[in-house]
Amino acid sequence: MLNAITGLLGGGAVPVAITVDYLVVAGGGGGGNALGGGGGAGGLRCTVTATGGGGSLESALSLLTLTSYSVTLGAGGNLRTNGSNSVFSTITSTGGGKGGEYDSVAGATGGSGGGGGGGDANPVAGGSGTANQGYAGGSGRPGATTRVGGGGGGANAVGVNGVTDTSGGNGGAGVATSITGSSVTYGGGGGGCVQASGTPGTGGAGGGGNGGANVYGTSGTANTGGGGGATGQPGGTVGGSGGSGIVILRYADTRTISFGAGVTGTESAASGGYKRATITAGTGNVSWT
Repeated sequence: MLNAITGLLGGGAVPVAITVDYLVVAGGGGGGNALGGGGGAGGLRCTVTATGGGGSLESALSLLTLTSYSVTLGAGGNLRTNGSNSVFSTITSTGGGKGGEYDSVAGATGGSGGGGGGGDANPVAGGSGTANQGYAGGSGRPGATTRVGGGGGGANAVGVNGVTDTSGGNGGAGVATSITGSSVTYGGGGGGCVQASGTPGTGGAGGGGNGGANVYGTSGTANTGGGGGATGQPGGTVGGSGGSGIVILRYADTRTISFGAGVTGTESAASGGYKRATITAGTGNVSWT
């Protein structure tokens, strides 16, 4: 068993065990184009307050000082793509599913599923979420003259179906966690569109972008994993991009983190017995002393 006190062994420091809590949020999915559904939120895994998909709270990691651990910050999806995965050590959160499109294109499966696009005859299904990370997207609604998209799934709730000819589905809500010392919500789904005049779906709490009515959807908020809002305009337009993910690590205030090349991060001052590292971009390694 490793000594719990840093010492010297053959002239070098001895790695010691540390406990690290984490929030790992993947990039949100892009909103659907041309009468599409909202993008699904990036998958969310967390050890503090609550985790994604209604799952049981995850367990903190037992790691070692003087040892490198990989980290990847997932980008949001755009141009009809899913969000990218975020990774810390052995923990991977899955990128959000892209929103569906007009002509019966379903939302994609992801950390949270994308909303279904507007169709001509039958409801268009939303994509499935990933267990213990996020929820499914809502279905799109057909209509003879007006079509509406479903909302993207959020980390804490399913996307709302497009239920009338004049209202797009709202994005599912995200998860609130206090890993930073105050409550912040991440992982909201993107809103579904509405064709022509009407009320597009709003983005879910936690960075989801709003859907559009004959205009572009808005993008998910950076570093929340929010899904992009769908575009309610026919033709070759694109929906809002998904928001990039985030990784937040909490550990004893007696430790100091180092960010390797390629990783953009900051370390907070000690508070309540902890420090927190917030990683907002990049791929590389981190370690502690």
